[in-house]
Amino acid sequence: MGTGRLYAAVAAGGFRRYATYRAATAAGVFTNTVFGFILAYTYIALWAEKPHLGGYDQAQALTYVWVGQAMFAVMVLGSNGFEAELIERIRTGDIAVDLYRPADLQAWWLAADTGRAFFHLLGRGIVPMVCGALFFELALPTDPLTWIACLVAIALGMVVSFAIRYIVALWAFWLLDGAGAMQLTWLAGVFFSGMLLPLNVFPGALGEIARLLPWSALLQAPADVLMGEADPLGTFAFQATWAVVLLAAGRLVQSAATRRVVVQGG
Repeated sequence: MGTGRLYAAVAAGGFRRYATYRAATAAGVFTNTVFGFILAYTYIALWAEKPHLGGYDQAQALTYVWVGQAMFAVMVLGSNGFEAELIERIRTGDIAVDLYRPADLQAWWLAADTGRAFFHLLGRGIVPMVCGALFFELALPTDPLTWIACLVAIALGMVVSFAIRYIVALWAFWLLDGAGAMQLTWLAGVFFSGMLLPLNVFPGALGEIARLLPWSALLQAPADVLMGEADPLGTFAFQATWAVVLLAAGRLVQSAATRRVVVQGG
């Protein structure tokens, strides 16, 4: 099997794996939709008091809410993805089997996580977004090119999300248990991705720093592209830069771990 076909098969396997959890998917759709309604009415009250907060009108703010709910599982903004399994394999020593495979470790997990993200985009992203559009006035584009640009931004955000979580997972080589690192990354991701509030609302230097961090590529960037608030090419360049930097950093951490660290469990 060629390299491309191998990773395509891994991605397809990741998609099928998550597609089997139908009850969990339905529960996730329900949860995201309910939280979407809660946040939507909170934003309505907030924007009624402060119109054009962060440069958004109320329709844009509501659109941001539902984009966030659609991206929640795709970008792993409040749950676990592949990293929990990878940390467990490092802890038990099963990672040694992975390192002997005739495949690149980072590319293997990236392909698997891409399949997972694509499933969640279809399985948990579409329904909440449709519900939001049915019950609220959203600032959705009519130009198909804008939707395509948003999908590109989502794809790049997926890679950035993977790269962050891959580095965190590899720290289990030294930390023995990566649960603490995962929790800190989850908290940072929820805050700095704009999941709670758009980063445009953050004041002063905090807002400027937050928009420069890689987490802004996960939610803020796709949302702004969808609403026409950001230049797509500039956004793509920002996301791609972080993707390359973080993937390279993950490669360095992986190299250091596999050279110098004794595999746990044996």
